[in-house]
Amino acid sequence: MVNDIKNKHAGVWILVVAGLILESISCLQYFTSRVAIRHEAELRARTELRKAELEIEKHTVEMETAAKTLAFLAERHIDTPDSIYAATRLTVSTLRENTSMAVAYIPDYFPGKRYFEACSSRISEDSIFTRQIGSAEHDYTLMEWYQNGFIHDSCWWCEPYLDDSGSQTMVVSCSCPVHDPQGRVVAVVCVDLSLAYLQTVSEYLQVYPNSYYSIRSGTGQDIVPAPDTISGRKYNIFHEEIDATGWHIEIIIPEEELFADINRIGLIVFFLMLAGLVVLALILAYSARTARKLIASNEKNRRIEDELNIAGTIQMAMLPKVFPPFMDRLDLNIYGMVEPAKEVGGDLYDFYVRQDHLFFCIGDVSGKGVPAALVMAMTRSLFRSITAHDEHSASIVRKMNRALADQNSQNMFLTLFLGVMDCRTGELDYCNAGHNAPVLKTKAGWQLLEVKPNLPLGIEPSFEFTAQTVQIQRDDILFLYTDGLTEAENSKHEQYGEQRMMQTLSEMATNCPQEIVAHLQSDVEQFVNGAPQSDDLTMLAIRYQSEALVMRNDIQQIPTLAEWMEGLDIPAELNMPLNLALEEAVSNVMLYAYPEQSGQVLVECTRCYREQTEQMVFTISDSGIPFDPTQHAEADISLSAEEREIGGLGIHLVRQIMDEVRYAREENKNILTLIKNI
Repeated sequence: MVNDIKNKHAGVWILVVAGLILESISCLQYFTSRVAIRHEAELRARTELRKAELEIEKHTVEMETAAKTLAFLAERHIDTPDSIYAATRLTVSTLRENTSMAVAYIPDYFPGKRYFEACSSRISEDSIFTRQIGSAEHDYTLMEWYQNGFIHDSCWWCEPYLDDSGSQTMVVSCSCPVHDPQGRVVAVVCVDLSLAYLQTVSEYLQVYPNSYYSIRSGTGQDIVPAPDTISGRKYNIFHEEIDATGWHIEIIIPEEELFADINRIGLIVFFLMLAGLVVLALILAYSARTARKLIASNEKNRRIEDELNIAGTIQMAMLPKVFPPFMDRLDLNIYGMVEPAKEVGGDLYDFYVRQDHLFFCIGDVSGKGVPAALVMAMTRSLFRSITAHDEHSASIVRKMNRALADQNSQNMFLTLFLGVMDCRTGELDYCNAGHNAPVLKTKAGWQLLEVKPNLPLGIEPSFEFTAQTVQIQRDDILFLYTDGLTEAENSKHEQYGEQRMMQTLSEMATNCPQEIVAHLQSDVEQFVNGAPQSDDLTMLAIRYQSEALVMRNDIQQIPTLAEWMEGLDIPAELNMPLNLALEEAVSNVMLYAYPEQSGQVLVECTRCYREQTEQMVFTISDSGIPFDPTQHAEADISLSAEEREIGGLGIHLVRQIMDEVRYAREENKNILTLIKNI
């Protein structure tokens, strides 16, 4: 009974919410349609306004041209009134519309004629009436158009006024000054434009049956006023400015007419919405019985999703995530990342340093989701526990394989690459269990590391894994990855591929592991272009760096050499002679490579084995002028100080202490190499 009441309440709430949604959709459609209709009306109005503007501009420009022409003729016949009559008649005859033109002179310009305004008007198509209309009763000097001729040096339109001396209608006039030979304004040309003509533009502006239009002057005075019927009503106004005159032309559309159709449609939609609510209520009555099951299922899925998110967070916390990882070591620079395809994934990487050995691995568990994540966590724990007391890669992998195979009830397997590098010598002992071959960057460039085809872990517990070794030099970079990189697919199901990965690596100018990983990650994202991620993506980059010292070419910097060498783990009996040899070599570089300029001297130290002999290799490089200290003749120490040539003792001392001394000039740098067998 309680459940039925709850179901009924839920149905009512769903019905209310559905009604609100339908109402919201209807309102959204209604207001969106209003915006669209108004936008369409604005476009139509703008188009029609532009047509009317062009029509009015065409006529006003014609009037201005006629005014300028009459002014020109008046200036040529400035002192012959009869010629002025002829000029006005001639100019009026060129106009298409019935109009009037006049030339009004300043008072008393002609002797005996206080007012003189020669005016010609087209009465009909074949008749032009010419007369002098200036008088005390018609004092044109008080007219705005006449005064504009003295204010403005070009054509200017006045405000509307009643033409009481001619057409007895409202007109606007274009004024143009007339100058005498001395440049003084002695007369003003006036061309009348009837407001009745402007009414004819209404045929361009009838966007809607009951729309209106108006034309206002630049000062806001009505030239063609809007009708009084628009007062108290809502309406939309669209306007344009007529560039030739500065007037404003407007279209006024009543709102009830603009939105009449959408209001009618809105009423229909309202009744359809009510019908839809009735249908929805019937559907809810049927679906109420399954709603509770759906809610329970959703709650269960939510709990599972939350648990997976927590598991993913715990899983990521197991992997190294602080970079750079070893602040006390200058010889290692490492960066790694995992990007799971789901909440939890089956990829892993891990590394740590124990007794000057770097232990690292990268792996990919078959399958996805929680089972793969559990195998990944077990693998990481096995890696840490076994490497705590074993330094041989093949032995470590064999022990991990047996442990995983014994507990592999789900028949899952794991590809793994595991390496152990001696940080003192750079020797890498590695074992590959069916994983993608890493890429090694040396001075020769990027190339795939040779790997033997061992089985993945978890398949055959008694499989004998074989290890391999390679010598890693200082500044070499080892890049490891899972197949989530090379098998990343775009929307066309094209894979990123090993070839593109190698090309991207080869085109990089950086040696920074973090930048290498970030660049490849960005390139993969661009390649897939938003396609769903189908597999976990993991990358790990390891750089075996030189332990270098950078000094200014200042003799005062020499004491820093001894401090730097204290951290190189040099045998006690060799510490003093090696320090002496390096001080002599660096002093020579500072004195001769940079005789008159500042610069830097870089000192690097690496350890390596050659023919089973451990060597310390010191490299001193600078960007100074070419200077080869090995070219100096051997000093003859059998001679007395007075008999010997100056110089040469320093390099002699270096040769006596070191087992090998070499010089090279590469990339505009002096490179002096000193080798000592330990």
